[in-house]
Parts: sequence; structure tokens; C-alpha cells
Amino acid sequence: MAQNPSGKPRLIIVTGVSGSGRASAMRVLEDLDFYCVDNLPVALVPEVLRLAAGLDPSLAGVALGIDARERLFFPQWPRIFTELENEGVRPEIIFLDASDEVLARRYSESRRPHPLAESGSTVAESIGRERLALAEMRDRASRVIDTTTLTVHELREVVMAMVLGAAAASRMAISIVSFGYKYGAPVGMDIILDVRFIPNPFFVPELRPLDGTDPRVRDYVMAQADAQKFINETARLLDFLIPLYRREGKSYLTVALGCTGGRHRSPVLARASRAPAPQRLRRDRPRRAHLAIARIIA
Repeated sequence: MAQNPSGKPRLIIVTGVSGSGRASAMRVLEDLDFYCVDNLPVALVPEVLRLAAGLDPSLAGVALGIDARERLFFPQWPRIFTELENEGVRPEIIFLDASDEVLARRYSESRRPHPLAESGSTVAESIGRERLALAEMRDRASRVIDTTTLTVHELREVVMAMVLGAAAASRMAISIVSFGYKYGAPVGMDIILDVRFIPNPFFVPELRPLDGTDPRVRDYVMAQADAQKFINETARLLDFLIPLYRREGKSYLTVALGCTGGRHRSPVLARASRAPAPQRLRRDRPRRAHLAIARIIA
């Protein structure tokens, strides 16, 4: 994730009229490794940026969600923005908007009161009052996104394209996880594949105390004819599924490979299943369920 030319973390402010999808946009930024805070007092923004950069240098940046209820924000933002720019941080503003008709319908469907509703006022009057409060912020916005006709998935693509660039927005992060069935299948997996059909190194005395990170265990597992066929067939399955999942706006896919104890076969096959693409492998100590995670960008 690119930072500002000064090396400072990026600061993205997400604002807009209520009901236009601000919360959904913030979730996208959270998935992109931004530190997200909703309605932070504006005076704390510079300090949060400094703390975030110091605690986690790999952080993509900070995203602040601001709505018209944060009345203290708007009188102070010109001064704070000037201070940030003097420190080398150029705030980027994403303003979300939608037609009055669609906003009114969304509030009607959700049965929630408008945040700026006053006693006796209609939704339309509340929307108009909010537009006036946000007019200056809209004028300053780096990007205005009209969500009138957008689905949640389409909004996600728009935000990702704006933050990452159009080419990077279509990437999918794929995690291949190994686990042991005797500890229970991990929660939240998209695809679970059982690899207990491979002969178990546990029953080979010299391999029993080892784990799937050891070359001797790897060689034993991969010497089985069905192991390589499993790798090839899994790759074919993912080649078929990834474009379909990406088309639906899915940016993360987790595939779990399970064997009895999660110690020998599944870690070997999880590592062997990694595609020849940019990736990051985290080698975890063999314990409980998850043993290996291969992170692939497809």
C-alpha cells in the first residue's frame, strides 16, 4: 500500500450523507489494512496518525469516518487540515452521496430514524439539513461516489479502485490453511478439503515425532501418487472458482486442508498447494488446529 511521498501514513476521511454507504466504505478500508475510527474528535487526528505510524510501520494508513452528527469536526477541519499538510500528510476525502429518493427509501426499509431528525421533521427535511451541513466538505472531496445505483459489491470495487488503483482492486487474497479434524474444523472457512486419504506419517516410527515442516515428512507425503494428483486437481478447482468469486466482489478466499491431527499431511499439502504467484507464508508452530497459512494474491 503506497504511503504519501513524505513517508507519512495515508489519511482517508470517509464522509457523506447518511444512508449513502459510509459504513460499507469503512469496512472496505479496514480490509485494506487501514486503521479505522468512526467519529474521532478532530483534535486527536494528528496524534492518532503519529501513534499509528509508530506502532505499526506496515499499516496502510488511517481512515476516519465522519458524519454530520460530529458537529465539532466541521468548524475545526480547515485548521487541522492545514496542520496535517504542514506535517506532510495530505488528507484524502471520500464523499458518499445518493439521490434523495433512494436515501428516503433506504431509511424507510431500515425503519431507522435519520440521525439529524428533529421533532416533527420529515426524512426529506432531515436529508436537506444534512446536505447543507456537509456542503463544504463535499466541495473539498477528493472523490464523490454516487451510490444511488450501486450494490454493496460494486461500492466495494469502486472504493478499492480509488485506494489501490484499478489494476490492484481486482486482486484476491487466498489463504490455504491446515488443521486437525480431531480438534474440530476451523470456523469461517470457504472451502474445506479432507486429505486423510493420504497414508499417515504418524504410523512411521521415525516420522511420528516430526511435523509437516520437516523435509523427511514432506518427501514421504509427496511421494504418494495421490498427493500430487490432489495438488493438481485442487489447482484446477481454484482456477475455475477464483474468477467467479472475484466477479461477485469477493476479495478473500480461505481454503482449509484437514487431516487427523493437523500435524503431518495437511501442512505438507497446504504448502505444496501454493500457487507460483506473489505470496507470503507464515510458519506457525504445530498446535491445535491451524498449522500453516499460505497467503496468495491471485
